[in-house]
Amino acid sequence: MGGFHTSPRTVPVSPVRPLLIVDADEVLLRFAEGFDRFLEARALYLDLSSYRLHGNVKRRDDDSVLIDVEVTALLDDFRGQLDSLEAVEHASEVLASLRPLLQTVVLSNVSEAQGEARLRNLAALGFDFPLLINSGLKGPAVRALAGRSGRPAFFVDDIPHHLASVAETEPEVLRIHLIGDPRLRPLMPPAEHAHLRADTWRDAGDFIRARLPAGA
Repeated sequence: MGGFHTSPRTVPVSPVRPLLIVDADEVLLRFAEGFDRFLEARALYLDLSSYRLHGNVKRRDDDSVLIDVEVTALLDDFRGQLDSLEAVEHASEVLASLRPLLQTVVLSNVSEAQGEARLRNLAALGFDFPLLINSGLKGPAVRALAGRSGRPAFFVDDIPHHLASVAETEPEVLRIHLIGDPRLRPLMPPAEHAHLRADTWRDAGDFIRARLPAGA
């Protein structure tokens, strides 16, 4: 069952089961889509011309760009409501099918204050896995988790520098680059340090199953 953790040491991990570590935003949850709805209620919109939020939030009346400090304030407000995002397509069905075969941990870069809302959102969508709150690059947290688990271990994220961080700190972990929102996929080239660029969760699920030990 899921739970909210701030240290990898407190996350329940079996030493004999394979491990899947997954990011939340744009991997399990449609963050950009939710943020766009939030902006719409404020006469703003997200211009998805690059894979970033700062510089891409505009006013509907004149298409002027909000400065970074304004976008940061909007994001802080929005992240207080992290219990309303929708699931990435096929994520629920694929993770449900993998549940008998491995253990799953969600690794998310949100603050401790935002953790409860994130946990509620994940649980409501059927992602009732342990949630580990992280800050900064994810390599150290992945290393701490994978060092206590069985093999193989997998890591799924949409951001290349997190995949690179894991490649550096725990290179045996199999890394999957997955971007949940189809509008965002063309804006980000395949990550150099990923073993797979998955277009969908079904692609990721096939990759994972093919690498699990026989009888898992």
